[in-house]
Amino acid sequence: MQTGRDSYPAWCVEPTGFIRTAGRPLALLPGSFNPLHFGHLTLAAAAAARLSIPVHFELSVTNVDKPELPKEEIDRRTAQFAGVAPLWVTRAATFAEKARLFPGAAFVVGWDTAIRLIDPAYHGGTLERDTTLWVLCAAGCRFVVGGRVDATGAFRVWDRALVADEFADLFLELSESDFRVDVSSTALRG
Repeated sequence: MQTGRDSYPAWCVEPTGFIRTAGRPLALLPGSFNPLHFGHLTLAAAAAARLSIPVHFELSVTNVDKPELPKEEIDRRTAQFAGVAPLWVTRAATFAEKARLFPGAAFVVGWDTAIRLIDPAYHGGTLERDTTLWVLCAAGCRFVVGGRVDATGAFRVWDRALVADEFADLFLELSESDFRVDVSSTALRG
């Protein structure tokens, strides 16, 4: 049984430590933040400048690819945001779930995440992928995509040609001059 803040589908930990459940941000940068680093903060700042709205962060305690985070780990990751930025903690493992919690929001992601989002194999097929993208469109959501270094070492930015025309407006690219930070949480943990 869920009690306290865990009974809410989303709660925000303000930089001051104050916890609230009311209100919803217009832009979110989801991530595992293990650890929070300069790349996350710089991507959020670039997206905020592009959108002309503040970007909050989102940590889901559930993930489609990993086990649920224990309370101690949630607290550790949340503590990184003290004095830095608002962090929304959710149980929304997928972008369709995030869209239900944050309708109309812009999700700020890296190129690699955007590529997974349009990959039919990641969704279990083209129909499932398209259904997810239509759910996101219907919720009024969109994605701001920052460039990332791919597996070959090339820096990749979003290309509208990667997605069907009916979904092209779902994605807004940041150019390399808007944002480029070649760091990842995985490399920092390494």
